[in-house]
Amino acid sequence: MPSTDHAPRLAREFVASLFDVSGYAPRVDDARLCVSELVTNAHRHTRTRQIRVEAVVNRKQATVYVCDSNPLALPAPGEAGPGVVQEGGRGLRLVESLARAWGLTTYGGCSPAYKAV
Repeated sequence: MPSTDHAPRLAREFVASLFDVSGYAPRVDDARLCVSELVTNAHRHTRTRQIRVEAVVNRKQATVYVCDSNPLALPAPGEAGPGVVQEGGRGLRLVESLARAWGLTTYGGCSPAYKAV
């Protein structure tokens, strides 16, 4: 999808539809929130023109990847804790709390072409 302000909504709808038909309906809200945060990060913090959302779903687990073409802009959770006041940076902390695990991979060898979170 194009990296626009509409991308998070499109990604949420895609993931919700997939989870609904794949037996993961109880996790739809968590998945929608996680993918929305990751797509929003890709849109705001990279200069990528396209954002790709991929999903692998089977009986044991569902894995969702958000890919962009800026492998050097690596996401990191924002600072959290008492006394820390910040406008943003809580998205990955939210993903950490809702997903079983999260991480990132860069693709393309010595000259990475894109990353998946």
